[in-house]
Amino acid sequence: MTGWLVLILAGVAVIVAAQLAADRTGLPAAALLTMAGLVYAVLPGPNLTLDPDVILTFVIPPLIYSAALNSSLLAIRRNLRAVVSLSIGLVLATALAVGAGLAAFVPGAGLAAGVALGAAVAPPDPVAALAVGGRAGLPPRLTTLIEGEGLLNDATALTILSVAVTAAASGGFSPGGAVLRFVLAAAGGLLCGAAVAVAVRALRSAVRDPLLVNCISLATPFGAYLLGEELSVSGVLAVAVAGLMVGHDTPRFTSGASRLQVSAVWRLADFLLQGFVFLLIGQQIAPVLRGLRAYPAGTIAVAAAVSLGIVLAIRPAWLAASQLLPRAWHARLGGPAPRRERRLSGRELAVLSWAGTRGVISLAAIFTLPLTLPGGRAFPDRDLLLFCAYLVVVVTLVGQGTTFAPLARALGVRADPAEAAAARREVRAATARAALVQLDQIAADPDLPAPALEAIRGTLEHQARRAARAGPDGETQDAAAPDPPARQAIRRARRAVIDAQREELLRWRDAGRLPDASLRILERELDHSERSYPAPADQ
Repeated sequence: MTGWLVLILAGVAVIVAAQLAADRTGLPAAALLTMAGLVYAVLPGPNLTLDPDVILTFVIPPLIYSAALNSSLLAIRRNLRAVVSLSIGLVLATALAVGAGLAAFVPGAGLAAGVALGAAVAPPDPVAALAVGGRAGLPPRLTTLIEGEGLLNDATALTILSVAVTAAASGGFSPGGAVLRFVLAAAGGLLCGAAVAVAVRALRSAVRDPLLVNCISLATPFGAYLLGEELSVSGVLAVAVAGLMVGHDTPRFTSGASRLQVSAVWRLADFLLQGFVFLLIGQQIAPVLRGLRAYPAGTIAVAAAVSLGIVLAIRPAWLAASQLLPRAWHARLGGPAPRRERRLSGRELAVLSWAGTRGVISLAAIFTLPLTLPGGRAFPDRDLLLFCAYLVVVVTLVGQGTTFAPLARALGVRADPAEAAAARREVRAATARAALVQLDQIAADPDLPAPALEAIRGTLEHQARRAARAGPDGETQDAAAPDPPARQAIRRARRAVIDAQREELLRWRDAGRLPDASLRILERELDHSERSYPAPADQ
């Protein structure tokens, strides 16, 4: 037991070190952690073995739920055609293409076993993709497509995998039955996720204690996944839908204190879970390589080249076709192309094509392949399939991960900060006007002192005037924009005042005149005040 505790603490130390190195070098922490896991795997000592049931039950649900909380339900709905194309069409095409390629070029590999591998490596991992692309500063639409694809494609992949395993066991394949099974799994997952989200909304409306709200938030992804799995539908899709709906409703049904606490807890959970997941990926090299001794080197090379080549090639081909074919169809019918969704530019297509980073979901899926089939037959080429899946994950995670942000910068595909700042400026002005209208409605309250009323009105009018005076880029209202020296001096003064208050609290505590419980209450008030004053640019 002590050895495992040492291993966990060492893992935390490596995660922290990798993040520090990523901050200094600009390399993605996901790739650094995977390489660290690879190095550790060849050293003597205990290794963590990937248990697919543990990963799919206890690791994937919170990671997908957290990603969904930070996604935009409205943005995904606006880009629904492209998201569905990537999360269903591309996954299905990849699975079938990999299966056909292995069956054609690898002696003895059956179509069902190849489709099982294709299904496992088809879905880009939202955790890995967003961890890799987070530093690239992508435009909102590309981020939405990556998020939406990663959140919704696992239901497609896991359903295809299940059908392929069944086909390998029975020796037959029913397209109609496979389609029906997928539709039922997806529809059931949607309904389960919506039901959980409605239940969470009711609970959060009745509970105001931030601690209890946090408990509900942490339990939600596991509840959604369990409900979906118990009903034999897609538990992963249920988690994603629940997260999207809960995240959409969070501003309306939770207090500011609850949001601050829940956000902090999920950031920590994300950081640690993602770190251990990427370390775990690297550590699986030893068990994967052990199973290759029974295969000729030529067979291994061909299988690896076919699976990796198809995975890398089919994504850009699918993206290009999805942009060109609808326009061609509409031209044949004599009508204009639909304009509900703006077409992606060539540069955006190139960046999105390089965003197909695979992760732990692919490994967990391929490790679920049974050792034996009914009748005592071994699952065909299971060890070879494990190696091919592992190779795809490592190459995309490390290769694409380390080059994704430089590629996006080289192609100039980045978000426009001025556009986002201008939108925030407009909304700030609108919120100030709405607050002034509400203030006029409550001004008749006899218990509201006139000086306090005028002070509030003056603050709101000042906010409205500042928003109106801001330039078209909104920089004067944007915390990340350069500040004039006077404003930086004001921020330094405000922070100096808060630091003086905090030192005085500690002086009273150290003198025995303030209990620690009271100190924490007063310190929390100062912490919230400090959050409203961003650090000066020179600090």
